[in-house]
Amino acid sequence: MFNDTIQGLSRTHYCGELRENHIGQTVTVAGWVQKNRDKGSLVFVDLRDRTGIVQLVFDDCTPQELRKKGASVRAEYVLMAKGVIRERASKNPELPTGNVEVLVEELRILSRAETPPFEITDQTNVKEELRLRYRYLDLRRSEMQHNLIMRHRIVKAARDFYDKHGFLELETPLLIKSTPEGARDYLVPSRVHPGSFYALPQSPQLYKQLLMLSGYDRYMQIAKCFRDEDLRADRQPEFTQIDVEMSFVTEDDVMNLNEAFMVDVFKQVLNIDLPTPFRRIPYSEAMNRYGSDKPDTRFGLEITDLSDVLRGTGFKVFAGALENGGSIRGINAKGAAATLTRKEIDKLTDVVKTYRAGGLAFTRLTADAESSSFEKFLSEEEKAAVRSALGAETGDVLLLVADGNNDTVLNSLGALRVHLAQRLDLIPANSFDLLWVVDFPLFEYDEEENRYVAKHHPFTSPKAEDLDKLETDPVACRARAYDMVLNGTEVGGGSIRISDPDLQQRMFTALGLDEETQQERFGFLLEAFQYGVPPHGGLAFGLDRLVMLMLGKDSIRDVIAFPKVQNASDLMSRCPSPVEEKSLDELHIRIQTGE
Repeated sequence: MFNDTIQGLSRTHYCGELRENHIGQTVTVAGWVQKNRDKGSLVFVDLRDRTGIVQLVFDDCTPQELRKKGASVRAEYVLMAKGVIRERASKNPELPTGNVEVLVEELRILSRAETPPFEITDQTNVKEELRLRYRYLDLRRSEMQHNLIMRHRIVKAARDFYDKHGFLELETPLLIKSTPEGARDYLVPSRVHPGSFYALPQSPQLYKQLLMLSGYDRYMQIAKCFRDEDLRADRQPEFTQIDVEMSFVTEDDVMNLNEAFMVDVFKQVLNIDLPTPFRRIPYSEAMNRYGSDKPDTRFGLEITDLSDVLRGTGFKVFAGALENGGSIRGINAKGAAATLTRKEIDKLTDVVKTYRAGGLAFTRLTADAESSSFEKFLSEEEKAAVRSALGAETGDVLLLVADGNNDTVLNSLGALRVHLAQRLDLIPANSFDLLWVVDFPLFEYDEEENRYVAKHHPFTSPKAEDLDKLETDPVACRARAYDMVLNGTEVGGGSIRISDPDLQQRMFTALGLDEETQQERFGFLLEAFQYGVPPHGGLAFGLDRLVMLMLGKDSIRDVIAFPKVQNASDLMSRCPSPVEEKSLDELHIRIQTGE
């Protein structure tokens, strides 16, 4: 069907801009039809663009052919309309433009549309899979447009802030050497080097360190990164970082500057004044009090270590945990006895079992009765000591986990406290809790690989006072690392890097990499380190997570234009997908099927 052209017309205003001060002006607007109402002698069309909706009107003074044309349009038709702004007789207080309308003098139908698979409204209740299948339609909704416009504003604020502080925005490559140490790389086969592969960067880490060595002492980049890992609500196979590196700095320099960035971006984008300085919590304290290295401290439910008050207990479950080097810890859900029935507590057991806990012990203290799954196995002194340590009162529910592995105890209680806070509605709305976690372990043990791996990455510097433990007691080594946490989610992390080539080789050796492997994977870095390296450090913010949290969304898919789903596929473009045999032949690749 024939469509009009825009020849001779030029848009003068966005739909959402029009107000009473435009009354009497002739304007030209363009956009998509939200809905059409044909009243016979009156035709109303709501026209939508990314700024909002304005009403077009065709009345009894409008030429019949033009009014008939206006009546013919349907939802999602693309229009351009020229007309005079006038005051609406029936105002709509729900719309910013609800006091005015455009009396149409000229209408162009630029594109017709089929009936969309779902209505383009913010109140849509269709499944996310359908929205992602037709993402280009989903992105027309004002909620999604608001999200992406806010993302743009955050990125602009970042560029402006770092530029003001002397940073240069420099690009690093997307086709790089594979240096497997951490998550799996996405690999790209080379056509001109048969059997060899590039990797897509998990971060610009090595290149930004080389830029420091090259004398560009303040670098930033809005960097695209890739990790082939299992997905969650806040993970994507491709994601974006606000990436920063600085020379001649200490931890305080990096943390103070990036704290100032957060203050700046919250003020610019949300008009919120963040209190400073942000708290700094050592890793060990975060784990012991909150069961997480990214604690949400907007609510209580802190973890209490009960190991000492129960040492020597005759209760075999508790005694066995202590004998095996573990612990007994608990949470007091204050005043929750009315909400947490026995049935609800059984559901909480499933939460801790997800984190390998064997079970959840409880005591429920109501005004008319007490019930407990474990107190009958304790002496009166032990029972009183547990209640005292947890600050128990009538109306409380005491929840305990015991295990021979401290990580199991802490991780399960850490997850339980967050679950309880959500269940009991303890998290204040529209609040932003920012803090730093510092003094991380340099290493963590990977049970699958049966060796120590870097807690952050192998270029993180150990604390000077722990250098002598690098080979003899790696578990005791602490890192010059720092993570920024917002509402229980890590939004940024970084460290002071190793700048001494001998120490870097010691670090690689501690990670179980022999000299040949070191040269194969990181030879170019070690070679570069022979030519003068400034002390340097940096940080990377997860842009997608930051936008998600600032906008109060539950998933980063809501703040990314074209995201992947849980299995790393794109429902809209149907990728990944097979390729032609010819393309595989050029890459010297053969697909192997079956076992």
